[in-house]
Amino acid sequence: MKKNPKPRCASCKHFDCYIDKDCFSRADSHRELYNSEHIKELHRAATAIEGRHYCIEPRLREIILFAKEMNFRKLGLAFCVGMQEEAKVLADILKQDFDVISVCCKVSAIPKSEYNLEQIHPEKEVEVMCNPAGQAQLLNDAGTELNIICGLCVGHDAVFTMCSKAPVTTFIVKDRVLGHNPAVSLYTRYIRRKYLPEDNS
Repeated sequence: MKKNPKPRCASCKHFDCYIDKDCFSRADSHRELYNSEHIKELHRAATAIEGRHYCIEPRLREIILFAKEMNFRKLGLAFCVGMQEEAKVLADILKQDFDVISVCCKVSAIPKSEYNLEQIHPEKEVEVMCNPAGQAQLLNDAGTELNIICGLCVGHDAVFTMCSKAPVTTFIVKDRVLGHNPAVSLYTRYIRRKYLPEDNS
């Protein structure tokens, strides 16, 4: 039996799939994934927003348009306490069109010591942990239809996404060093050399 090849698309030089090549001979099985009505409708709406607003609207506007295309009424906002200002502005914008349920990452104030978690400041008697599973549960209980991540930490965003019943999209990615623009690590050769020492570009 021939094993399915492991995708290594990031190393591809041609991207013939952009035209018409089914490199892994999986098109039929992938088509079946869209037999789910929920996936089909989310994908239809996403593709509609891409087609109508390609290189025209910023991500914030695309999220609003996507939610409207799906006829969502209740949006969840899972944000980092370090981005409370951004979260307030985002919530105020979204509240013009939607019911917005927002949950801070420190919700329930559970000490890290309860789970023997590493602290940022070991000298502190109490350091409250981030609670992405709890954020998701509160939004699940509220019946949100689309959840938006605003600056959750690496890994905490993964926990939140796993626990969320509603589909999840990201508005802000946390990067404390690069002003929440992690792509700079790829675009700036001085930073890129830290990860690819042989890069002499």
